[in-house]
Amino acid sequence: MGGFFGVASHEDCVFDLFYGTDYHSHLGTRRAGLSVYDREKGFDRAIHNIENDHFRPKFDRDIQNMKGNLGIGCISDYEPQPLIVRSHHGTYSISTVGKINNTDELVKKLFNEGHSHFLEMSGGDINPTELTASLINQKASITEGIKYAQENIRGSMTILVMTEKGIYAARDFWGRTPVVIGRKENAFCVCFESFSFLNLGYKTVHELGPGEIIYMTPDGYETASPPRDKMKICTFLWIYYGFSASAYEGLNVEEIRYKCGAALAKRDRERGLHPDLTAGVPDSGVAHAIGYSNESGIPYSRPFVKYTPTWPRSFMPTHQSKRNLIAKMKLIPVEDLIRGKSLLLIDDSIVRGTQLRETTEYLFNSGAKEVHIRPACPPLVFGCKYLNFSRSNSEMELITRRIIEKLEGTREPSPETLEKYTDPDTAEYAAMLKEIGAQLNFTSLHYHRLDDMTQAVNLNPCSLCTYCWNGRE
Repeated sequence: MGGFFGVASHEDCVFDLFYGTDYHSHLGTRRAGLSVYDREKGFDRAIHNIENDHFRPKFDRDIQNMKGNLGIGCISDYEPQPLIVRSHHGTYSISTVGKINNTDELVKKLFNEGHSHFLEMSGGDINPTELTASLINQKASITEGIKYAQENIRGSMTILVMTEKGIYAARDFWGRTPVVIGRKENAFCVCFESFSFLNLGYKTVHELGPGEIIYMTPDGYETASPPRDKMKICTFLWIYYGFSASAYEGLNVEEIRYKCGAALAKRDRERGLHPDLTAGVPDSGVAHAIGYSNESGIPYSRPFVKYTPTWPRSFMPTHQSKRNLIAKMKLIPVEDLIRGKSLLLIDDSIVRGTQLRETTEYLFNSGAKEVHIRPACPPLVFGCKYLNFSRSNSEMELITRRIIEKLEGTREPSPETLEKYTDPDTAEYAAMLKEIGAQLNFTSLHYHRLDDMTQAVNLNPCSLCTYCWNGRE
């Protein structure tokens, strides 16, 4: 996914920039960067690989030498950024969060219009932030350039552009990810996660709408381009990616997760299920499990705990086998809370199924009598094509698609067939759940229904992106 933080201050902003960016570390995977502008020193930048370490120790030395009253920072999926660009707009620094699906088309268009070259990253790909900057540079002003980039990029792209005088912030065209502005005395900030500025003394003053562009200086902000009416914000932000203290569109993440857990409990009450304990897979399933417990009256427990002091985050390594090993090594069973118990376990989702199968085996090997699984979102049937929220190279890495292939006898089922597997009231959906549960050794498996989930989020369903669950754009 990726996250960002920007500051415009009358005083040195490096402290706020450092900690505000660090508060986005839960969104990051491989690289992080800081860029500042100082009236005397000009632009300065530092970028580090954070695959095997955290943000703060990587940048401790850099921030001792950095200074400036303007700054932008990012936690990136994989591309090095922020970039410093020199163009007819002058020198500026740029950072982006999103995904470009039509890179080849855009590059060809830019070549035809006289663009000379792009630098390749180590994997041979073109840096999407550099491509975005090239699109911006096609127009006479930065605002018009950002609008041009938003209109031509297929996928999603939120953009920060820092000039010598201020910062442009643009939410992506469909508003799939958030952009929030905070204010304190003598400074303004802009960020992905609204909680990231609270301990720095900022208060929320504005949340950008879809496609909206603002220009921010130490004295304030103004709208450079108004928001669009239509929005498709990523629903998965409330289910998994968002930090629990954040709010998007005025809706707190933790509270929404409680509501999702409560909806799962109501469905189980109708089924007549009464496990001894309910638990969440640390950390993303915990809030859902608390909501389940509050609604059902079934005690919340921690039958295994997460050991994190010396283990890096499991989504960070490149290879799936290594991520699985790290996830396994993190979770320590508490056998006295497991032995002889019927457990209900909530995780944020099931992607490949590997880690949850191993977690379930832990519980059975530690003496659990039953392990009932309740994912906090519907089955993932389609790979996200708007945000880099998964490292899956193919939809066939999704356990649902492998099961559908087994049941249907083809890797390319028709859209009509796939629709049946996304409808919780069909025989095909029931058959898919039965096969997944059998393969992963669950006592029972019931996913969060899409209608229950969108009701918990409590926005107009037309404003929510649910593509990964039902394939609808």
